[in-house]
Amino acid sequence: MTKKVSFVIPCYKLAYLLPECINSILCQTYEDFEILIMDDCSPDQTPEIAASFRDPRVKHVRNEKNLGHLRNYNKGIELSHGKYVWLISADDCLRRPYALERYVQVMEEHPEVGYVFSPAVRLQDGRETGIVSWSIHGTQDAVFKGHSFLEKLILGNCVVAPAGMVRKECYDKVSVFPPDLSNAGDWYLWCVFALHYDAAYLAEPLVYYRSHETNMSKILTQSARHVIIADNIAVRWRLKAKAEEIGATSVRRLCDEAMATYYAHLLAGKIYDNAMFGMTLEEFEQSLQHHTRTKSEASAMRARVYTALGDQCYLRRDFSQARQYYEWGIRQAPWVIGTLTKYVLLKMGSPGAHLRDFAATYAPRRPAIPVPK
Repeated sequence: MTKKVSFVIPCYKLAYLLPECINSILCQTYEDFEILIMDDCSPDQTPEIAASFRDPRVKHVRNEKNLGHLRNYNKGIELSHGKYVWLISADDCLRRPYALERYVQVMEEHPEVGYVFSPAVRLQDGRETGIVSWSIHGTQDAVFKGHSFLEKLILGNCVVAPAGMVRKECYDKVSVFPPDLSNAGDWYLWCVFALHYDAAYLAEPLVYYRSHETNMSKILTQSARHVIIADNIAVRWRLKAKAEEIGATSVRRLCDEAMATYYAHLLAGKIYDNAMFGMTLEEFEQSLQHHTRTKSEASAMRARVYTALGDQCYLRRDFSQARQYYEWGIRQAPWVIGTLTKYVLLKMGSPGAHLRDFAATYAPRRPAIPVPK
């Protein structure tokens, strides 16, 4: 029998936490759901724990071999029958018994919404340790226009994975998890769904996001730095391509700006701090070769990145280095007035720098591009 909501619970070496997750769902005031325990060939007691639940809505699916987290997610989504899919790891759980009721209500009232989410509360050793700061988007419930929400989302993931319930048609018509984005699959989907749908936000934190040594987010952030950097870059390039396909010019520009600023953060980190999450100019060129389709596209991105890198150097008061990068940017795109203006001001010496600083105090500030920690 078809259910309104399908909970997809990926589980690998998390049998000891699985009961808390499932019980937080079974106690929901809204009861029209199924639970798919996606056991990724876990070597623990997951089958026995799953069998202990006598509720017919709980189903145990054990993979014959380990698929890896993203392929396991996609298999669960494919097997789900609900109008809505809530993917929540076995180590996370719902925080309030009315969470599902509120989620379903907003989705039913707003057919233009592709997914609904809320802030999450960190759970460590059974205790609440505070709200995940980057998951907060105001104190009032809201429906964000998709392209407007992308202005924030493209800067970095701001939706906690277990806090999102997605309309099944988003997966069917837009995308499932790309298997090659091991560190950023959920972020990519929040972005690409927002290209086509609006996003609903419930201000009350309705999900627990557990912190422990073996949770997936911690394992992923301990991956090789080049994988994390590559995924962060790939999300923006892919979203840009998707935006071009549907003629979303404003989103394409957002992606260009976000990529340029992110590249510049990485380059500046390597130049000044030898940061782990840094990038050399050679690595930048390799990334451009991988992602750009034409020489003109590569030149345009170089110009943006050199200008953004010049800005990074300028903020560090390294005027000589900043002037060099502005000059490189002008060579790539001599028609960009902003870069030329910054270069001319630096050529003027201290008076030019004072004039720029004075102007900057009255200019609107842009959000910073977060760099992975």
